[in-house]
Amino acid sequence: MKLGYLAKLSEEECTTAAQLGYDCLEVGSTWDLRHLADAGYRKSEAEKARAILARSGLSVSAVAVYFAVPREVEDRFRAYELYIRFCQDLGVGCIAAMAQSDPAKPLDENLDLWESVFSRVAPLAEEAGVKIAFENWPGLNSAFPPIGSINVAFSPMVWEKMFKRVDSPSLGLEFDPSHLVWQGIDWAAQVVRWAARIHHVHAKDTEILKDQLKANGFFSRGWWRYRLPGYGEIDWPRFTSLLKEVGYDGAIAVEHEDPVFSGDRRVEGLRKAHDFLRPLV
Repeated sequence: MKLGYLAKLSEEECTTAAQLGYDCLEVGSTWDLRHLADAGYRKSEAEKARAILARSGLSVSAVAVYFAVPREVEDRFRAYELYIRFCQDLGVGCIAAMAQSDPAKPLDENLDLWESVFSRVAPLAEEAGVKIAFENWPGLNSAFPPIGSINVAFSPMVWEKMFKRVDSPSLGLEFDPSHLVWQGIDWAAQVVRWAARIHHVHAKDTEILKDQLKANGFFSRGWWRYRLPGYGEIDWPRFTSLLKEVGYDGAIAVEHEDPVFSGDRRVEGLRKAHDFLRPLV
């Protein structure tokens, strides 16, 4: 497995990643969709990106588009079509995405919208040899029930519905155990259950602040926070061992959202994450 982290592609970021000992980057998309329709632009930008990466000896594990795609169905389909073509030019086999949803609509309606886009995207991805990995982030829009999400792919219950509707090997998960921890979901069981659908992995931990949880309850704010691997609840030797056991051989990308190592301490945090995870991968 390769070890990387999520960041925007730049000469400076690649230099930092290489100096810290990382193998790759999950690259957040900064490419303008209006220009990606131009094949010449795509090839030129891909060449520039490959040159930057080559100077640092890095690769790209995935292109992260998340919310860099429109909400309208036809526009969203076209965006994924262009990102798939760009990944081909770049030589990258994975797109990290969000299964966007409308928190005001019920689950089945959001799944209808998702299906209307990805039933058309999946054949293009299969043909291109590009996998689409949906981040399992619960994008909650409220601290109070009923709670809606701006990302429909937030739990195993929904994954089952999604992949039953569009059963394509090109569609899977960007598996992030940190989001399962605070939902009370057994992340280890889900690694085993969804092994064939894990196309990319995020390394992020969750710290549970139990005193605040007991005082204010599940629907309050501030009883959990994201941390770098090793500073939370996840058993990382077990997690990485399970990934190897189920045959995952892709990248593990640190998603650095740790408030303790933010700002001027960001690189320190990335170094700590690398040194903690490197012996495990």
